[in-house]
Amino acid sequence: MKDIFLDLSVRSVRLNFLRSLLASIGIVIGVVAISSMGMLGANMQLSVKQQLSSDVNTIMISSDVVRTSSTAGTPQTAEGIDKSTLNDITNAAGQNDVIPIHNTRTQFTIGSTDGRGSIYGLDPNDITKFLTIAQGENIKGGSDALVGPNIANNFNMNIGSRIKIGQNNVSITRPTVRVAGILATRGFASDGVNTDNAIIVPDTWYTDHYGGKDLYDQVNVILQNIDTINQTEAAIDDKVNRKTNVVRISDASSRLSSISSTLGTITTFILAIGSISLVVAAVSIFNAFILGIIGAGMGGICSLVIGYSVVSAMIGNTAYFFLPESIMYVPYGMIIGVVVCVLSGLYPAWRASNMDPIDALRNE
Repeated sequence: MKDIFLDLSVRSVRLNFLRSLLASIGIVIGVVAISSMGMLGANMQLSVKQQLSSDVNTIMISSDVVRTSSTAGTPQTAEGIDKSTLNDITNAAGQNDVIPIHNTRTQFTIGSTDGRGSIYGLDPNDITKFLTIAQGENIKGGSDALVGPNIANNFNMNIGSRIKIGQNNVSITRPTVRVAGILATRGFASDGVNTDNAIIVPDTWYTDHYGGKDLYDQVNVILQNIDTINQTEAAIDDKVNRKTNVVRISDASSRLSSISSTLGTITTFILAIGSISLVVAAVSIFNAFILGIIGAGMGGICSLVIGYSVVSAMIGNTAYFFLPESIMYVPYGMIIGVVVCVLSGLYPAWRASNMDPIDALRNE
């Protein structure tokens, strides 16, 4: 009986070869779309999780009030954490490292080319506590600077290169810093210090040129033991926000959970979009199981090639491609392709079962 069904199915495919071929191509496209989009989403999640996990032991603290500072003798209002609040944070943080951070956006000129990026003012002793220097050495003070890898690559910079800081204006003399080192690639950092397209200068240099002495844009607390994160956050909150909210406290683990959830939703959405192509292909499918197997098999093979190319082009990193969390979308896509094809054949099969056998044979 099984041989008869197989022979009839093969005969039907042969007699309707063009329609069968087009249907199979539709299935291949659907399987590739589902598998590739699933692998892309999975690789995005794994890549982002890996980047964020490196900062999961960090508590980020930012100001919740506006304070008064002075630049060149002119009073200005600015949002920041003052020295008194910093001392309270340090006392509450215990043995954990406390990193005060100055930060702003700036224009700069390297050679004859202008650019724009972030500039961070940090105590040189704090830099190696959470940043990695790929080339050169750490800044010691003065006009030394570290640059992110994007700036270094885009401007062909080397150790000793000079950067003019500030807007390109012939009427003023802009301060110049010397590149002492180039930072390692950090990617998206959940601790708020995104250095790939940034310049790091000593905190004293920063306040000399931008003001804001003893007024910090952000303070990070790097935990020695991740298990104490809730305890440390509570201690800082009790110490600093005892009367009114002075600072906002967050941590990388909460951001990691939120971003992972968002990426999961996006992955589900793009899988649903890919499934639409299978539904469209299924409309024209009658010899469902054979076409489903052929199309799903071809789609699975194409998914590995196309999916690898998509992940490489979109993310630039295929290190996670063959992990189970990523590669599982290939059999998922194939199974969905076969199931959709079989389901699409139920209605014509049901109609055929209600026809008179003589009429069915005559129509065939």
